[in-house]
Amino acid sequence: MTRVVTLIRTGAAITPNDLPFGNGFAELPPAFYTRLMPTPMPAPHFVAASSRAAALVGIDPASLAQDDFVAAFTGNAVPEGAQPLAAVYSGHQFGVWAGQLGDGRAILLGDLPGPEGRMELQLKGAGKTPYSRMGDGRAVLRSSIREFLCSEAMAALGIPTTRALVVTGSPQRVMRESLETAAVVTRMAPSFVRFGSFEHWYYRDKQDELRRLADYVIDGFYPELRAAGNPYQALLAEVTRRTARMIAGWQSVGFMHGVMNTDNMSILGLTLDYGPFGFMEAFDVNHICNHTDQGGRYSYANQVAIGHWNCYALGNALLPLIGEVEDAQAALDVYMPEFEAKLDALLHAKLGLLEKREGDRALFDSLFTIMQASHVDFTLLFRRLADLKVEGAGSEEGVRDLFIDRAAFDDWAGRYRERLRLEAGDDATRRAAMNRVNPKYILRNYLAQQAIERAQNGDYSEVARLLAILEQPFDEQPEHEAYAALPPDWAAHLEVSCSS
Repeated sequence: MTRVVTLIRTGAAITPNDLPFGNGFAELPPAFYTRLMPTPMPAPHFVAASSRAAALVGIDPASLAQDDFVAAFTGNAVPEGAQPLAAVYSGHQFGVWAGQLGDGRAILLGDLPGPEGRMELQLKGAGKTPYSRMGDGRAVLRSSIREFLCSEAMAALGIPTTRALVVTGSPQRVMRESLETAAVVTRMAPSFVRFGSFEHWYYRDKQDELRRLADYVIDGFYPELRAAGNPYQALLAEVTRRTARMIAGWQSVGFMHGVMNTDNMSILGLTLDYGPFGFMEAFDVNHICNHTDQGGRYSYANQVAIGHWNCYALGNALLPLIGEVEDAQAALDVYMPEFEAKLDALLHAKLGLLEKREGDRALFDSLFTIMQASHVDFTLLFRRLADLKVEGAGSEEGVRDLFIDRAAFDDWAGRYRERLRLEAGDDATRRAAMNRVNPKYILRNYLAQQAIERAQNGDYSEVARLLAILEQPFDEQPEHEAYAALPPDWAAHLEVSCSS
């Protein structure tokens, strides 16, 4: 056990200076980052914290509301042992090479030990860095709450993601589409290295730095790859596999990232950089959750192909280390089989099918076709399908009512029942299994907006309430039934963009 975990267990009070910070990333040469201090904000205050994330780094979540922790995780007081820095990287943005980017408003404090390994803690919104370009280095309360809630919601859904420890706010005003108050979200991951971190050195023809970064990632996070004949090829293959599986997870719950630039792609296969994300409501395979994305590059339908494209960009950056184009291609070729196998397994589980049979893919495809035609609510559809009984006429009414074309659903439901008859087990067992994989509660945009509006007026209770609901997405929670309902009409007009 670490010193912090021991202190929590015994109930001893700790301060930020007691946290046993290290910083593995800071052991890389100075060319990889700039050391700097966060920029303080006036009158910082506590907004919300995640007890589950706190457990990953051995921090008592109650302490995060204390003034000294608020100061530390706003950037007003740097804990002893922390080594603040901003990392440099580059990337393709909307498919176009953007050159040098870097942590424009994120400052890495260091890493802390925990029961699942070391986690880096990064302050997002902590002020200008040398990589801020024309930005102010700040995040706003609106976007910070959205990232906080979605990071923890995705973790509860079982989808690989960075985590969010705490949100702090300040009365300091910053300009986006309008004047908003500033905030800082402390996010966590074993590493924040991105695809663009490798592209940065490749496009500068800095092979020594490229190799140093690859070795850092392999030795720190993929040590088993050292035994491979070509560890750099093995790295590309493993990252490609993880990315494919992650995006299959996205598709299975209707999650849309919104800005899948290569600088927003994690080398660990984690969902990274929550900006204009969204969860599918009325199903439209071509839905674009980011109104900045006029061309629809990052639509729901395109996420799979863009994930593959981004892996190719990483493969291109790693090619000087891999050696042969054919070896890089072989690593990239794992993407579609890995994605398809993962999504197939998820869809079988979502429909309560334990076995795989010929014709299942056609059954899945026809379901999405009728969903598209009626713009059915994605989450409610899969949740209510669990109530359908193989021999129980009328048991499908709850899900049937979601469809405009009910005859089309009736036809599909008949085929679904025939398929279920080929399965062992009973309705109750299948229903319980389906409800363990089909969430009842997701972070709908309007729920986030309601919590944000109350927070902007100084009431943070809805953020905490929504977090608690989203931490148990598969549970019935009858006292929170309203949070699982169809969105109100006004929610259709909500828009999210790259502004934060």
